Amino acid sequence: MNLLEAMRIYVRVVERESISGAARDLNLGQPAASERIERLEKYLGCRLLLRSARAFNCTPEGATFYDRSKRILHAVEQAIAEVSSDGQELKGTIRIAAPHCFGETIVPQALTFVRETYPQLDLELVLNDRIVDLVTEGVDISFRLGQLGEGAFIAQQSGRVGRVLVAAPGYLSHQGPINEPSDLVKHPFMRLHSMFGTDQLPLKHAKTIVENAPIRTAIKTSHWRPMYEMILAGVGIGVLEEPACIDALSDGRLLRILPQFEVSPFELNVLIQAQRPLPPRVRAIAAMLRKCTCEILERVHFDCGAVTNCVGSALDDAGAASQQL
Repeated sequence: MNLLEAMRIYVRVVERESISGAARDLNLGQPAASERIERLEKYLGCRLLLRSARAFNCTPEGATFYDRSKRILHAVEQAIAEVSSDGQELKGTIRIAAPHCFGETIVPQALTFVRETYPQLDLELVLNDRIVDLVTEGVDISFRLGQLGEGAFIAQQSGRVGRVLVAAPGYLSHQGPINEPSDLVKHPFMRLHSMFGTDQLPLKHAKTIVENAPIRTAIKTSHWRPMYEMILAGVGIGVLEEPACIDALSDGRLLRILPQFEVSPFELNVLIQAQRPLPPRVRAIAAMLRKCTCEILERVHFDCGAVTNCVGSALDDAGAASQQL
């Protein structure tokens, strides 16, 4: 039995909590992965995994073996990288997690750059708006917006993701302009489940004064795209991340509301596991992602600011149109 291969399969099974998921990750058939786990348990003389219809857990011996196996596999990868004649060429698989909106708008640009630089590297992107635990879910690198939460990880800041309060021109022409934060409560507000749960929208003015404007939530969604489409269609108003709406702002399909106020941006961090040793490819790609995502976000923010300077006249036009109706 190839013990290292069996350990690699076992570690992935524990992290994915699924033999079928681990098999897909490792390009194995599920029967082959199950057979390797059974042979490993027989070789060790103990049960490693407990499976039922609703649960998938390690035995105490299995948890210990997982920890030791993880360290051994990391050590083997590092040793190979250090002595390999083509050590400068990154190979293997990097599993990356990101929130949906950021992962659909910014991360593809970053991964394109990574892929062009390291064509031998395989990349896997997992999108999820909940907080992903790097260790238990087998993720090498995770993008996290806002609060970091708890866990065994190293976080390094990679810029900010701006947010803007927007509406469609057609909506404003029918419903009238929004001139003050107190006007927001008169309009149906679209939001994600996890955002602005208190029906208060914090707005910054002159970088120092924070005003909590009341809002009236009309529709909540679990994904940013339906919210975007409904705002675009004139169903109501809402807050979108800058990368998601920069194109619509640029071509006038959306207008920024209360441009003199700012919705606080999300802090963006790139997370890697705190466990050592870390594979060289993970360190290298995490550093590359930090740099290129920061540069992409700076460009988007600059473009969004340029658009905002042109919005005033469009808002005046919308207000004039509403007066004529």
